[in-house]
Amino acid sequence: MACRFLTRFLTQMGAALAIGLAAGSAQAGESIILASTTSTQNSGLFDFILPIFEKTTGIQVKVVALGTGQALDVGRRGDADALLVHDRVKEDAFVAEGFGAYRKNVMYNDFVVVGPRLDPAGVSSAGSAVEAFGKIAAAGASFASRGDRSGTHAAEKRFWVAALGAPPEGKDWYKETGSGMGATLNTAAGMNAYALADRGSWANFKNRQNLQIVFEGDPQLFNPYGVILVNPAKHPHVKKEAAESFINWITSDAGHAAIAAYRLQGEQLFFRLKDE
Repeated sequence: MACRFLTRFLTQMGAALAIGLAAGSAQAGESIILASTTSTQNSGLFDFILPIFEKTTGIQVKVVALGTGQALDVGRRGDADALLVHDRVKEDAFVAEGFGAYRKNVMYNDFVVVGPRLDPAGVSSAGSAVEAFGKIAAAGASFASRGDRSGTHAAEKRFWVAALGAPPEGKDWYKETGSGMGATLNTAAGMNAYALADRGSWANFKNRQNLQIVFEGDPQLFNPYGVILVNPAKHPHVKKEAAESFINWITSDAGHAAIAAYRLQGEQLFFRLKDE
């Protein structure tokens, strides 16, 4: 009798342990791949907030930093578990096409136009971002474009279309780097050229040389970021539970407190963006 009781007890304990291990497998010791923008990486934000998340949950986040267009391509192939990007039109299309299970707002900052301290195109006197781009084109002033299908590149192209009807591709003063934000800012510094940058990357950029912010503050420079779960119905290997732990955290009060706490030279770089 005692032997049968002991056997049943050990069996039940083993089953409970197996359930506990299965439940815990999506938490402590788990890792996810997050395809995100070079701007969030270059700003230093991830170096600040991800250790907080990892300490809280035990889940490690491996960041693949790319332009938004490339990050979405990674998601389409199922080579990431979640995305954190900043091109709302493309994000909504990604979800509508079934590649993303859903999208949530996370945060926002803004774009700035940087350029030579002497401002040969007179950009600082512009009344809007569109006018600023028009002045650069009218002066034929050197401009460094990311040219990489990133969220920043998409925003830049919208300003060129509004100012000129089309981006000035092929013009001798227009240089497409095909690179991330840091590399493009390095090119702009070396050429003494104008460029569009997100404020976070600019704040963390050290090789400014003769560059400074020459235009900012237009509401059209608003730059929202969203987080997307790559659809496990399309890619069953996606680590849904662990990825959702990250998504739920970064959109929670705790996640937003961590984002708000990240500052450079006392300046807060990202702000909470609530869901509609």
